[in-house]
Amino acid sequence: MEKMLQIAVLVKAFISCSALLDLSGLHQINGTWKESTTLPCTYVPSEGFTQQTLIWSMERDYSTTTIFRRDNSGDHVLLSRFRDRVTVPKNSPGDVTLQIKNLEIPDSGHYTCQVIWSSKNNSLITKEMTTTVKVVKVAVTKPIIRAGELGLMLPAGARTSLTCVASGSPPISYRWFLGEPGGKAQYLSSQAELTFDSLRPSDSGKYYCEAENRVGARVARQSDAVELTVRDLPTATPTSRKDDVSARSPVATGLQRGRLPLYLIVLVAGLCGAALVSIAVAIVRRGKARDEPLYEVAFHSTVDVMRTETDLEVPAKCPQEEVNSRTEAAYETMSPYVTMKDNDYSNICTGKNTECETLVKAMESEYEAEDF
Repeated sequence: MEKMLQIAVLVKAFISCSALLDLSGLHQINGTWKESTTLPCTYVPSEGFTQQTLIWSMERDYSTTTIFRRDNSGDHVLLSRFRDRVTVPKNSPGDVTLQIKNLEIPDSGHYTCQVIWSSKNNSLITKEMTTTVKVVKVAVTKPIIRAGELGLMLPAGARTSLTCVASGSPPISYRWFLGEPGGKAQYLSSQAELTFDSLRPSDSGKYYCEAENRVGARVARQSDAVELTVRDLPTATPTSRKDDVSARSPVATGLQRGRLPLYLIVLVAGLCGAALVSIAVAIVRRGKARDEPLYEVAFHSTVDVMRTETDLEVPAKCPQEEVNSRTEAAYETMSPYVTMKDNDYSNICTGKNTECETLVKAMESEYEAEDF
């Protein structure tokens, strides 16, 4: 009886744990060609059970191939064409969802999520769930236009952009037009974003875009037109502009009023240059004057000479001698060097100076010439 009770408890616990470890997901998914898709596979973690192994496999054309495996050694992508294209979340207990990037048509098939847990008594529990994936090419949807942060009414000179957005199988090509769908329009660009670096009033108008991909008949889908309005900046009068400058920058205004004409600046600069040159020349001449030698010349007054001649007894002279005497007296009156004949020449020059001696000799010869 006790054994039967123990078996019943174990079965009940196993059933409850199996219910907790059930895998949840989707049975069918339509994936878009060249886009990404997610194959959900989740369970509720249970105390006493540890995930040991996770396997994602794919069945196509009656053959099964393992795509992804996670165990104690790490994550492994076993099919080369899925390398760098499949991922499974880490550090998220109970979530073993498979994400496939950049879907291709051969990716269609049956994907099986298999999880193996181990219990405390080293028993293993395995659960599986299969999802059918069909990769299809989706035609482009009708595009919509998204305006920039500043909206559709902006001042001249502002920068903005218009973006054309559509969904469908890539690649999707875009074209921009100025005008309205169904009417006369001007082709502008082949990019998804239409950019205006500096708006002008002439940029005002209605704009629309087209989107197209390679699915089906490749029919381009057109968006609704949006109207862009560019406000012109107000033009200020010269008086008001001058007042604004004076109000904002009084220092700059004062500098403008005090600005001198060019010819006055040139004249002032020339006068300053001439003054500097004159000062330099005066300094140079003063330095040369200091370097010239000084001469000391003895000077005797003619009064002493006349007094000496009066005291002496002068004999009667002939007319010619009288003329010579008068000439000598006149010469003595005109020149301070008349006493050189009766005085020692050593009193004239002090020191040894060649120029001074030359001057004295010249004066002697001139004086002797007058005697004859």
